[in-house]
Amino acid sequence: MKYLCLVYGEEQALQAMDDRHCVAYDEEIRGSGQCIASEALQPVSTATTVRVRNGKVSVIDGPFAETKECLAGFYMIEARDLNEAIQIAARIPPAQVGSVEVRPIRPIRETVRAMQKEEASHGVR
Repeated sequence: MKYLCLVYGEEQALQAMDDRHCVAYDEEIRGSGQCIASEALQPVSTATTVRVRNGKVSVIDGPFAETKECLAGFYMIEARDLNEAIQIAARIPPAQVGSVEVRPIRPIRETVRAMQKEEASHGVR
């Protein structure tokens, strides 16, 4: 099962971490085959928030909401279950100064393709 581990923390605390620890863990988890993708994000000051309301696009410099903790990066992982995903997330170095949200991936593409295949086999369009 796929999980997204969203890494949150206060920017100053995260910037104080040694990037080598993060890269070492990244290499370890990729080597195990459990990491599908991972990236660190630029500081929240570089964020742009896009909204569309009633067909009109609104662009705002900065994050969606003011908060002490910001989204710093992510790991897309493969784990047997939530317990294994939590064990993997607990070893992500920024978990020591921030938090890691673990969320199952919703297999939207697979679900839609299966529905379309089922509909096609029954002649439904």
